[in-house]
Amino acid sequence: MKKSDVITLIVVAAVICGFAFIPGAWEWFNTTTKNHGLLMSFFKFAILGTFGEMLALRIREGVYMKQGFGLLPKMLVWGVLGVVIASAMTIFKTGTVKLLDGGFHMNGKAAEWFAGDLSWGKAFVALCVSVLMNTLFAPVFMTFHKVTDIHIAETGGSLKGFFGSPLGIREALSKKINWDIQYGFVFAKTIPLFWYPAHTITFLLPPTLQVLFAALLGVALGVILSIKK
Repeated sequence: MKKSDVITLIVVAAVICGFAFIPGAWEWFNTTTKNHGLLMSFFKFAILGTFGEMLALRIREGVYMKQGFGLLPKMLVWGVLGVVIASAMTIFKTGTVKLLDGGFHMNGKAAEWFAGDLSWGKAFVALCVSVLMNTLFAPVFMTFHKVTDIHIAETGGSLKGFFGSPLGIREALSKKINWDIQYGFVFAKTIPLFWYPAHTITFLLPPTLQVLFAALLGVALGVILSIKK
């Protein structure tokens, strides 16, 4: 185990202990999440999403950071994506319930189950939300994130480089993304095998924990993708 691994473990343990043992820390977190949901989503994903990429780099190359990694641009991108993801979760939770109750004539049962205690009915609605969100939204989100990853790598990992040139979305989509991996593995395998069940669990959690859990899932996926690479 390297010194950097020890430091990482100490920091993670300190954060967990802080929430567990500092009086009022967890209450502050829940209250702030309720009152400033999108802002908290920015910071949760900026920190945890970037940490997931650092962990993936550690698994692949033995280091948490290297020249051109782009810590600040990655935190910015993950933060913005966190706001988008939190918004998408709200949209799909509301829209799926309305679709089930109206379009599929469940006549209020879906809303009742989803708002109630843990049950098979609530799990069914959570699964429906997860399937719709990950089928319709996730591929677009994942592809855009890949485009930003390419842009960060090509501009030296600096904020100046990131904002100093266009993203080059068309070129990235047509020439730079490895679609054998992006579609054949990321879309075709991680979405049904990982994201469908993982986000079903997410939507069964209390609302204040859902975005945090979604961000933590990004750390787990970073490990999975690093193994694939």
